[in-house]
Amino acid sequence: MRAPVPRALAYGVALAWCGLPLSVLAQAPDAAPPASAWDAPPALRTSPLLQEKIPEAVRPQLPVFVTGDRISGQTDLNAVIEGNAELRRGDTVIRADRLDYNVPEDLAKANGKVRINRAGNVYEGTALELRVDAFEGFFSDARYQFLATQAHGDATRVDFIDRDRAVVHNATYTTCERGNEESWQPDWVLRAATIRIDNEEEVGTAEDAVLEFKGVSVLPIPYITFPLSDKRKSGLLPPTIGLDSRDGVAYIQPYYWNIAPNRDATLRAALMTKRGANLGGEFRYLEPSYTGQISADVMPTDRLRDRMRWSFSGQHQGAFDTAIGGLGLNLNVNRVSDDNYWRDFGRASDLLRQRLLPGDATLSWARNDMSASVRTLKWQTLQDVTSPIVPPYDRLPQLQWRYAPSQLGGGLDASVELDTTRFQAARELTGQPNANRSYAMAQISRPFLAPGGFVTPRLQLHATQYQFDSALSNGQRSANRTLPTFSLDSGLVFERDAAYFGRAFLQTLEPRAFYTYTPYRDQSMLPVYDTAANDFNFATIYTENAFGGNDRLADNNLLTLGVTTRLLDPNTGAEAARFGIAQRLRFSDQKVTLPGGTPVSERLSDLLLGAGISWTPQWGFDSTVQYNPKTGRSIRSTIGARYSPGNYRTVSAAYRLQRGTSEQIDIGWQWPLNDLWGDKGKDLGAGRGQGGGRWYSVGRLNYSLQDRKLVDTVVGLEYDSCCWIGRVVLERLQSSVTTSNTRLLFQIEFVGFSRLSLGSSPLDTFKQNVPRYQNLREQVTTPSRFSNYD
Repeated sequence: MRAPVPRALAYGVALAWCGLPLSVLAQAPDAAPPASAWDAPPALRTSPLLQEKIPEAVRPQLPVFVTGDRISGQTDLNAVIEGNAELRRGDTVIRADRLDYNVPEDLAKANGKVRINRAGNVYEGTALELRVDAFEGFFSDARYQFLATQAHGDATRVDFIDRDRAVVHNATYTTCERGNEESWQPDWVLRAATIRIDNEEEVGTAEDAVLEFKGVSVLPIPYITFPLSDKRKSGLLPPTIGLDSRDGVAYIQPYYWNIAPNRDATLRAALMTKRGANLGGEFRYLEPSYTGQISADVMPTDRLRDRMRWSFSGQHQGAFDTAIGGLGLNLNVNRVSDDNYWRDFGRASDLLRQRLLPGDATLSWARNDMSASVRTLKWQTLQDVTSPIVPPYDRLPQLQWRYAPSQLGGGLDASVELDTTRFQAARELTGQPNANRSYAMAQISRPFLAPGGFVTPRLQLHATQYQFDSALSNGQRSANRTLPTFSLDSGLVFERDAAYFGRAFLQTLEPRAFYTYTPYRDQSMLPVYDTAANDFNFATIYTENAFGGNDRLADNNLLTLGVTTRLLDPNTGAEAARFGIAQRLRFSDQKVTLPGGTPVSERLSDLLLGAGISWTPQWGFDSTVQYNPKTGRSIRSTIGARYSPGNYRTVSAAYRLQRGTSEQIDIGWQWPLNDLWGDKGKDLGAGRGQGGGRWYSVGRLNYSLQDRKLVDTVVGLEYDSCCWIGRVVLERLQSSVTTSNTRLLFQIEFVGFSRLSLGSSPLDTFKQNVPRYQNLREQVTTPSRFSNYD
């Protein structure tokens, strides 16, 4: 029988085994240091022991510390610690009533109230046998809690395979916070015969499991993997079960394949009771010089359409440095099997809702001041008998060359652009001949810049030549057009200190004048291949051409006058308010129009009024009004406001008017309903919700005042119970002028485990339709092991 060792001296004995001199340790922990030790501040240096993950090269050198009420044993052989026993090595801490440590085998045996904390993950039980450094052994009657997900559970036994892997037998798994009462039961729990934990891959695997919710077994699970962090992992994703009046009952089972850190794929299989089986997948890749994704679906037999259905979408963007310059390759190819695909499957993605699907390929080159490109663009137009559309022109091909010298001298800016394009489409639908169009455009300008303003004169020359595959109405099979354009852009910037409503600002006054002149040339016989009228706004009102594209050059002799004032925070430069006004003064009629257009003869254009206010980060206001002074009415108006006082609290509203065409009100929101009865919750930060037991209302309403009906409706509820989130959404979206689609979506998210959905994901609907929507659970950082440090 060895005499008990006093606790203060126990520190010295334990550390002496690690090769440290006992004389140094005689001061710890109770002895006070000499007075001279406080004379100078301590010298701080970085230590690898404070890293989140201890390097493998350092681990063998880590010392072992043991403490307790009584310590006995033999130096470098073994130690028996009784009463408040503790063993510490690196990021592993073992506490127990009694602990027996074998030094040569690095083997710890503990019993009583045993607790292990390894890098923030905690295990508690009655008996432990563990090789400390290898972290190999077993734990009996264990309870555990993982740091990354805060998941916890019970097990009859935990087998530690190594530092990253463990096998938990007869286990439970839940993320519901454990209550103090003995009768506490989690809202949801996974009960499994075996759970395999892999902290290196950060994934858990459950076998022979059943998922219980509110004490009811809702889903038997023979095999499933689930995340132990937000790291990507291969495995089955939660299935989606859909109810649809057209498809019937649909079951969709996706599988995620984490191929490499820069590559992954999602495979999906679906069964629709009214249509049949569907197979699809998506592959993504990311390299230093290129990136892209490929997606495809195929339905061998659609019983409703009595044919095969398929879709393909591929995007690629790449850039390479070569001896002859930089090369780039961009691809955007989208195709579907038939004209009805957008109507039947348009809910699957934003792309499939479109009736114009591009097949676009561009090879580009650039070196110094020159660049060139070769492009082919072919459209697939999905026609509808009730509402046919005129297809856009294919470009087969388009060749372009541009030269923009960067050092001309004299402060001059200049560029030359050459382009030749073959435009092709079905003439019976376009009503125009196909053509080869070539143009050359040269421009030179001389900006004069100063702190208080600028003046920029600019001269352009645009020459165009057409070759048609059939004669025009005047019998010509070719046409030419050459036009010069002169413009003068100028502006001033005045600043002054100002104060409004008790707040200091730097106020600016920025008048601007823009004059442009282009002589008239009759272009009424020229077909239109890539040209449309520009929108009338604060950006286009200061440009030379009223048309976008190269088939029309507007005859202009006009002056645009405008002024803007801003209120800037003098400390940060943030814009608190902005007000602007602009108007065009036309000196002669504009005769050049698009087919069917009316020449512009008004000397004064509509007045553009704009305002934006961000007085505080919580409030925002923005508006643009196109006002006709002659009629005294606005032609177009857009007025929007936003209030976002904090996380998960946002309301936005917009009013949009297009006189004679549409008039709509759009309202979107996300707000905690508990606020209505005084429960303000807690600000836990983005991605963490605002506490358990809280209801949230989420939605968007788009109402047409002209038609007196709701155009788009998304109304949903979210319930956050801390460890699970329930979502239910009623969605009604307009799919055409006369038809709409209505869906009821339901989802339960078991936080830290999985999401089960009835119908498509409500999360996708919220993110697409509700401005500034925030997910209640979205992990943005990984918890530090020091946040749960013993």
